[in-house]
Amino acid sequence: MNALQNNPWGMPSSFFEGETGSQLAPARGPQTSDRSPYQEFDRRSWASLASATPLPLTESDIRRLAGLNDPIDMREVDAIYRPLSALLQLYVNEQRSLADARAAFLREPHGRTTPFVIGIAGSVAVGKSTVARLLTELMRRWPQTPKVELLATDGFLKPNAELKRLGLMDRKGFPESYDRRALLRFLAAIKSGARQVSAPVYSHVSYDIVPDERNVVEQPDVLIVEGLNVLQPPVRSSEASTALGVSDFFDFSIYVDARHEDIKNWYIERFLRLREFAFKQPNSYFRSYANLSDEEAVQTADRIWNDINLVNLIENIRPTRGRATLVITKNEEHRVNRLRLRKL
Repeated sequence: MNALQNNPWGMPSSFFEGETGSQLAPARGPQTSDRSPYQEFDRRSWASLASATPLPLTESDIRRLAGLNDPIDMREVDAIYRPLSALLQLYVNEQRSLADARAAFLREPHGRTTPFVIGIAGSVAVGKSTVARLLTELMRRWPQTPKVELLATDGFLKPNAELKRLGLMDRKGFPESYDRRALLRFLAAIKSGARQVSAPVYSHVSYDIVPDERNVVEQPDVLIVEGLNVLQPPVRSSEASTALGVSDFFDFSIYVDARHEDIKNWYIERFLRLREFAFKQPNSYFRSYANLSDEEAVQTADRIWNDINLVNLIENIRPTRGRATLVITKNEEHRVNRLRLRKL
């Protein structure tokens, strides 16, 4: 699927980020262009929005939430994620106000508003899971949204046995490796206000779906859905005149971005760290990698990145960037240096 199919205006990616993509120089304060649907912020102008926003997380919270090889710290949370949590809270509150106004107009009783759903997309190793965990914790501390749940779409990957039968084990993480219908049914139930909805559980150690284990979600105020391909557009087929995409259920979406070369370096560094402990677990799918030398491990990680993860990023993940409400761009040090927020 090409980039034109993935952006909602059918325009080239340069319309959204300029000719050099994520290599653009940081903006000098909030920037607005008539040619772009986004307003752009550099790190300093975005951080200035945090002045009236509480920061309820501690250093120990941040260490607990940080992903492997993702050097998040209090300064980064203070500058980037504190104002973002406040912005998201504004969106949640406005949704509730609109729901109340709609109920009054339709002369309906004022019931519980359906969960506000946030989607977070991005490459393997870019740090989207850390972003998702941080926002989950930050939004839980707001009094209006005490119940915030996080769901990773890994649980909707097809089991390894089925992937092997379909010849898709080397395409794991690509759109076709997911049980898309099950994920859509899950989100439809969430948005319908179902009292309890469950999802499969995935183990990164066994690299497979955990049999007979479910992740139960019970009417949260906010649901954060994190995954590689959550911003993919609807998949149309000859059997259906209309189709739904996962992102059709999102009220706000975030794409975590960085240069290919930087993400590759982060992936290799993470692979080396995993070799030290996770790969050595008895039930690890990657146990054969545990005893690789440093040179062999780097070569293996480099091959996996180039043959699988980079292909998925270029063909499927990166082209969906223009569909996001907010694009967060990181530099080579894993620090956010630019944000682009879709205009209203």
